[in-house]
Amino acid sequence: MLVRAGRPQGSGRWGRACARLAVLLFAGLLLANCGANSFNLFGSGDDTPPDEPADRLYTEGVFLLNEEKNYKGAAKKFEEVDRQHPYSEWARKALIMSAYAYYEGRAYDDSIASARRYISLHPGSPEAPYAQYLIGSSYFDQIPDVTRDQGRTERAISALEEVTRKYPNTEYAQSAKKKIEMGRDQLAAKEMEIGRVNQGKKNFTGAINRFKIVVTQYQTTRHVEEALLRLTECYMALGIVQEAQTAAAVLGHNFPDSPWYQDAYNLVKGGGLEPKEKDDSWITKAFKKVGLG
Repeated sequence: MLVRAGRPQGSGRWGRACARLAVLLFAGLLLANCGANSFNLFGSGDDTPPDEPADRLYTEGVFLLNEEKNYKGAAKKFEEVDRQHPYSEWARKALIMSAYAYYEGRAYDDSIASARRYISLHPGSPEAPYAQYLIGSSYFDQIPDVTRDQGRTERAISALEEVTRKYPNTEYAQSAKKKIEMGRDQLAAKEMEIGRVNQGKKNFTGAINRFKIVVTQYQTTRHVEEALLRLTECYMALGIVQEAQTAAAVLGHNFPDSPWYQDAYNLVKGGGLEPKEKDDSWITKAFKKVGLG
């Protein structure tokens, strides 16, 4: 039998076999491409890039933070570490760094959220005190003017007190204490403002209630001296002279060089009285309770 050159015997069967093989090879390549390049039969691809090494993402975040001062960009890089490499040691480090980057960029709500997440995931880590301090500092940096609502001031104090209570021997505890005192001074100033307004409207009872808060709750602030003078004025206006005498006497005993005491003294003397403490007065008891007076 003669065989034509270039064509094997049984060319029909061979052609069908080749066709089947080509289909199988193409399918294999297609599947490989789908795995490597996320390519599909319809020509649209998944352009999601492969995960970057965690250390590279972290280093890029540090560079953006320290060199570029691109705080938002740095925070996003750190968040990518957590997203692409969850539960890794790099992710733990990146999470606290994202909280810090957001804080530096004054994105305080984002900083608080990242710091809280860090504490919930790593409560016993060495950076947990710093995370708690970042929460308090984020609220602290948003303390509003004394004429406005002081909700953030209260939240700042609460978060910072967590630092001093849970981590008293850390470097952050001392800084937290200073900020707490500043926050308390702000709250006292708010009470004084409301008290003065009430006093100006001759609502002496309402004013006394506000000044009483300063005397009983914020004795270590700079506002307590004025509060005692205002109490002297209000009690004198109401004719409750024994409490007026007590307020003036406590002011003079604890702050003898205060200009507020001179005004209180003159007011009481002008009414024909002398500053004199009444033992059962709430003012006397308040100062004895904290070791003053």
